[in-house]
Amino acid sequence: MITVHHLQSSRSLRIVWLMEELGVPYEVQTYDRDPVSNLAPDAYRALHPLGKAPTVTVDDQTLVETGAIIEYFLDRYPQSGLRPVGGTEELTRFQLWMHASEGSLMPLLVMSLFFSRMETQSPFFIRPIIKAVTGRVREFYLTPTTNTQLAFIESELAKRPYFAGEQLTGADIIMSFPLEAASARLGLSENYPSIAVWLERIHARPAYKAAVEKAGAQDILT
Repeated sequence: MITVHHLQSSRSLRIVWLMEELGVPYEVQTYDRDPVSNLAPDAYRALHPLGKAPTVTVDDQTLVETGAIIEYFLDRYPQSGLRPVGGTEELTRFQLWMHASEGSLMPLLVMSLFFSRMETQSPFFIRPIIKAVTGRVREFYLTPTTNTQLAFIESELAKRPYFAGEQLTGADIIMSFPLEAASARLGLSENYPSIAVWLERIHARPAYKAAVEKAGAQDILT
């Protein structure tokens, strides 16, 4: 039995969506974050030593890390069409975005999120110092690097409807959360219209809608 352990306001909705695209039997177990700490509850952290979302159990096996989970199920269901065939440009693009999502884009968004919290939630008497430091990091690294990443993504999605090509693949599923987060935190419609259209396209998919119905809408931490 496949169980997706879905933590609210986390990256795990992608795996619920994956299950819907695969059309395989599964169940969702939803966990609420601690209202004070905003961390996963003890029951969630007990699932795996990392205590992070997403976590999936398949019979007596526990899976973590979004990319690894997606690859596991694409291996298990090779006829899904969610991975391009070997020796194609589509497969090369698929592999790029499977790694870029968590390896390049998400670290920038997480850094920005924590900088914002440091700037607004730190003791007032050290807030100016913190803002001076984070402001310099934003100016010289975080903002230009994020803009470069988004500009490259925009240029790629202007060429084709999905990340790998003409069809949805696991690359689109893994890229959904960072681009939803970027849209919620930065706004994308004006400067990155192709990304905005891509988001509308995936949100319109029946499988995505079914995932939201089962797990709740994606609630991005801001």
